[in-house]
Amino acid sequence: MTTILLTGFEPFAGAESNPSGQAVELVASRWNRPETLVTSILPVEFDAAGAALATLVADHSPDVVLAAGLADGRRSISIERVAINVDDARIPDNGGAQPIDRPIDPSGPAAWFATLPIKAITAAVGREGIPVAVSQTAGTYVCNHVFYETMRLLAAVASQGPESGGCPGRPPARGGFVHVPAADVVSVEQSACALEIALATTLAVGAGADAVVSAGAEH
Repeated sequence: MTTILLTGFEPFAGAESNPSGQAVELVASRWNRPETLVTSILPVEFDAAGAALATLVADHSPDVVLAAGLADGRRSISIERVAINVDDARIPDNGGAQPIDRPIDPSGPAAWFATLPIKAITAAVGREGIPVAVSQTAGTYVCNHVFYETMRLLAAVASQGPESGGCPGRPPARGGFVHVPAADVVSVEQSACALEIALATTLAVGAGADAVVSAGAEH
């Protein structure tokens, strides 16, 4: 049975709600696919979010991990391409931490790329009339931290042999991140629809495959 882990975030910076968490809850409330869906609303705290994510991955051994977060100020759903190895917080997280220029993993790579079919997802979401684009940056706040940790954790699981709990012959799990705009720009319903499309497209597209279309940026 295929297992999917879908996460959003709690409110932060004094807000009463977070559309990423609301969208995840909406997806969970109407899930009717055969795959097992596990959802979680993560804390907007660097260390606590990473720890919660690690526990979820260890407990559920997901085949697909899709994390979602809020990017207030953006005008479309952002399908993230890359997570970078730095925490650099403009504002404190919900626990009061404000790391500056701190590596997420001091011994890790400078970046991890999403292993979801980001261009196929973007095309599929766009066909539904939802504003969407591939994004080249997930920022340096808790969203990027969770995206980086997602890819690091999945790579670590993939490298394990059977003697360490790895499953021989199992394809590596795939992961990625989606930023949603404020709810007055893209509704929670549209954001939830985009997440559902992202998951359906990932399941339909083989590992390592993607649409061959341009989604680059000049700046």
